[in-house]
Formats: sequence, structure tokens, C-alpha cells
Amino acid sequence: MPTMNFFLSALLLHSFMAAVLGKEASHIIMHNGGGYPYASPPPPMCPPPPPPPPPPKCQTRLENGRRTLVGFTGSVDRNKYISDWRGDDPCKFNGIRCAEYPDPEKQRAIAGIDLNGAGLSGKNRTPLLLSGLLDKIPELTFFHVNSNNFTGGIPSEITQYKYFFELDLSNNKLKGEFPKEVLQSSQLVFLDLRFNRLYGPIPPQLFYLKYLDVIFINNNQFTGSLPDAFASTPARYLTFANNQLTGPIPPSVGASKNLVEVLFLGNHFQGCLPYQIGLLRKATVFDVSKNNLTGPIPRSFGCLESIRYLNLECNQFYGEVPETVCQLPGLRDRGNFSLSNNYFTQVGPACRKLIECNVLDVSNNCILGLPNQRPHGECSHFFSNIKPCPNPKSLNYVPCKKYDPSSHTHTTTSTPPAPLSYNSLDPRLHR
Repeated sequence: MPTMNFFLSALLLHSFMAAVLGKEASHIIMHNGGGYPYASPPPPMCPPPPPPPPPPKCQTRLENGRRTLVGFTGSVDRNKYISDWRGDDPCKFNGIRCAEYPDPEKQRAIAGIDLNGAGLSGKNRTPLLLSGLLDKIPELTFFHVNSNNFTGGIPSEITQYKYFFELDLSNNKLKGEFPKEVLQSSQLVFLDLRFNRLYGPIPPQLFYLKYLDVIFINNNQFTGSLPDAFASTPARYLTFANNQLTGPIPPSVGASKNLVEVLFLGNHFQGCLPYQIGLLRKATVFDVSKNNLTGPIPRSFGCLESIRYLNLECNQFYGEVPETVCQLPGLRDRGNFSLSNNYFTQVGPACRKLIECNVLDVSNNCILGLPNQRPHGECSHFFSNIKPCPNPKSLNYVPCKKYDPSSHTHTTTSTPPAPLSYNSLDPRLHR
């Protein structure tokens, strides 16, 4: 009986070992050695996949601008100028300029809008407003819309635009007093409001904008006198022509020493010219034609060493034309000097030479011995009613060393280009 038990136990052990060895052999065959020392090494593992690319930079500024432009087209009559304002890239739209906005994110943004000469009108004869366009793109640096049909007010949002430098709303249909929003746009360098329907006084704050270089507000309906704050302007180009301004030209004009071109023509200025105008040493253009000014030409005008265009025509000036003015190099060398339609009585040799060269126009004055002068009776009537200037001694003040014409060699240079400010008298000419 014990022998039988042992035999049974041995048989069971043999079966168990066979099963174990068979299973392990199968594992070795399937796994090519199973990691035993005498087996071949496993193949190298594949490198991990590269990390996914970073998501594209969010261009929310550009997208917001695009939506504004596309939305604006819905308020405008069909117009070829903005017919391509569709699609995903506003930088390709006609009249749109893009740039990188200078903030830490450095997103692309709409930096400028140029719709000069586009002739845009409101859809179905509705008013075409600046709001909805100018007030929705805070990244703007310039906004030029000469010769369109914009009306209404200027959005106050522009006062918060950090890099807004140029505003051209000329030749539109803007109405009302001088826009206060402009006065709060402290970064402005270029301002063009000409050929609109603006009225009222010119606010003194305009002349305190410390970066303003160009002021074109001609051909509106501005009234009142020029404020003394005029002296504070840093501007080089001023065009106040063809308004309804009155009063004298203030002596403070002489403190605006950056002035290069000044157009006061076509207003109702009165009184005598202040001698301080002679302090404008950089001025190349000075035009007060078609006003109600009177008195002699101040001798300080002989200090206008850069002047090339001097226009005093169509006023009530009288007396002698200073020889020092006619000797100025800018006028001698193909300048433009007009004194026509006044009451001047005398010109010296230097002035007569300019007349012969067709530089100086003295037609319709009271100068004996020259052709094309006023009738004697008309001159006599005028001189029987003239009023002297309030400070006649100042007219002889010369705030510079006397000009020596021998120090300047006469040249025959070509005619200089037309001044920039005279371009402003054409409504469709623009920056």
C-alpha cells in the first residue's frame, strides 16, 4: 500500500514538471530568448514623438479691426474703393495699413486708414458717420478721409488712442463748433479740417498741443479774433484762410518762431501789422491778402530773411515800400511779392528792379509814374480818411542787423516748388 502511494506521488510530480517546462519553453520561443544571457538583445525602442507645435499667436487686435471694417461696409453705398474689404486678412484691404502694435504681445494691428478721395456716401442716403469706424480701432496712428461725405461729430474715443498722430477730415460735411475731441488728442502732429462747415471761435487750447506741426482749418466759417495763445503753437504750417476771422493779427504771432508758412488770406482782419512779424526768421510764406488791414509795411519785414512768398494784396496798406524788403534774397531770386490793390505811394530802386523782373506786383496803387495805378481822385479820397496806426514808432523798429545786399550773390536758381500750404486751398489735394 505504501508503495502504491509513492508511485502515485511520483507520477503527479512528473506530470507537474512536464507542464511547467513545456510552458516555459513555449515562453522562450515566443519571446526570442525571454531575456536570458545567451539570447539576442531586444531591438532599440522608437524615439517619442515630438511635442505638438505651440498654438498660433492670438491676433485679437487684427481680428477686431477686420470685423470693424467689414461691418462699416454695411453702412456705405456700393463703392469700388472698398469693394475688396472682405476675407480674413484686413492688411490686404485697399487703403489699410498694418503694423506690429508696440506692446508686450506685439500683435499685428490696423495702424492706419487712408480713404482719401474715395467718395464714400451713406447707404440709401443715410448719414455717413465717423462713429462705427474711427471709434472702434484704438491702434490707429493715422486716419485720412479727404473728399468723402462724412458728417456728424468726431468720436471721443480718439482722445484715448496712444499713438494717434494724424487726422485728416478735410472736404467732408462736418458741422458744428471746433471739435473738442481734437483738443484732447495730445499726440496729434497733423490736423486737417479744411473745407467743412465748422464755425465759431478758434479755441486757445489748439495752440497748446505740443506736438502739432500742421494746422489746416481753412475754408470753414470760423469767427472771432486770433487768441494770444497763438504764440504757444509749435506748428510750422498754418492755414487759416477763407474763414470769417476778425480783429488785428496779434503781436504774439512773432513768438511762434517755428512758423514756416502762414496763410491768413480771405478773412476780415483789421488794423495794422505788428512789427513782431519780422521775428519770423524761418518763414518762407506769409500771406494776409484779401483782408481789411491797413497802415505802412513795418520795417521789421526786412528781417524776414527766409521769405519767398509775401502777399499783402487787396488790403488798405499805404506809404512807402521799404527797400530792405525788396532786397531780401528770397524775393530777389525768383520769389513772389504782391502788393497790388492797395494805396502805396512810393517804391525805391530795389523795388523797381523787382517790378521789372515781374517779381513784385504793385498794380492798382497810388504810385506816380508807374502804369496801372488807381485814379488820382480815388487816392485823394482814401488819404483824406486814413487813420494812423496806434503805435507808429513801432513801425520803424528793426529787430535784426540791417541786411547787407552785397553779402548775397544774386543767382538764377530755378523757381522753387509751390509751398505746401497753398496746396491746402485745393479741396481735393491731400497729404
